Amino acid sequence: MKSSLHITAVVVSFSRIKLLKRCLAALSNQTLSPDSILIVDNASTDGTQQWLRDWLPENLPRAELVSLTDNRGGAGGFSEGLRIAVERNCSWTWMMDDDAEPHPTALAELMKVASDSNNVYGSLATKGADTSWTTTLLDPPKRVVDLAADVPNQSRVQSLPFLGFLVHRDLVMKIGLPDADYFIAADDIEYCMRAERAGSKLIIAGRSLIEHPKSDRYTAKLPGRDLICLKLAPWKRYYDTRNRLLIARKYYGIKLFTQTIPGSFVRLIAALIYEPRKLAQLWAFTAGMIDGLLGIKGRRHQKWGIPQ
Repeated sequence: MKSSLHITAVVVSFSRIKLLKRCLAALSNQTLSPDSILIVDNASTDGTQQWLRDWLPENLPRAELVSLTDNRGGAGGFSEGLRIAVERNCSWTWMMDDDAEPHPTALAELMKVASDSNNVYGSLATKGADTSWTTTLLDPPKRVVDLAADVPNQSRVQSLPFLGFLVHRDLVMKIGLPDADYFIAADDIEYCMRAERAGSKLIIAGRSLIEHPKSDRYTAKLPGRDLICLKLAPWKRYYDTRNRLLIARKYYGIKLFTQTIPGSFVRLIAALIYEPRKLAQLWAFTAGMIDGLLGIKGRRHQKWGIPQ
């Protein structure tokens, strides 16, 4: 089944060939097929690019390999894939990581909901009956859900990840591309905030399902509230800390100082209590805090001596 609109799927990959094979198999099995598929490879070192060159022409001819010469992270990969799709006059672009495994009806169900080119739409990431991460639904009654069955067919949400993320060319032309200099972490949050400032609604399609590993998270107890924290390797802690501050500098005003910075220290304390490699966590947090407050972007964990 084909759509009357041109839909491009963008998959960003880095050295996870087994996951990528499952992702591409799932994309080839859609009841509504994307018209084209762009696989943006971040200079993989596990033979991914050669396998794709050998496998794609015979098995998935509508797919194309975009080989990057260096690892630009998820942010750089999505920015490049979306740039190419827009330049080719694609109507809608459906973006995901290589660890995504869309259900056969995922794209068809998503396109049933995607009715306005000014809005952003997203599939629901699930791990069995659970959502892959906590989802905040904004339509009344506002609530936080962790079960896929609790997500309606469509609902406004607080944010959408670059995993089943559907955006129209017209909106990209208005707000630009994702910020490649975030490297990883929160690049999708920043892009969603930019879209909302342009008048977009963020809408999740609860019947458009993508299997995805569940986030490793825990809850830090605070007076009067609970803070959901992700377990992160130190190099990812650097980007999580830095990019939260970059977003706050750009969008939050005084809340950078009253909410984001204090919240960052709470996350640090939680990491030092619940996570291993405590000195490495502290160093990564410090580096992320410095670069975030100074507004320094790019791939920088190695410059701070934080191993991947």
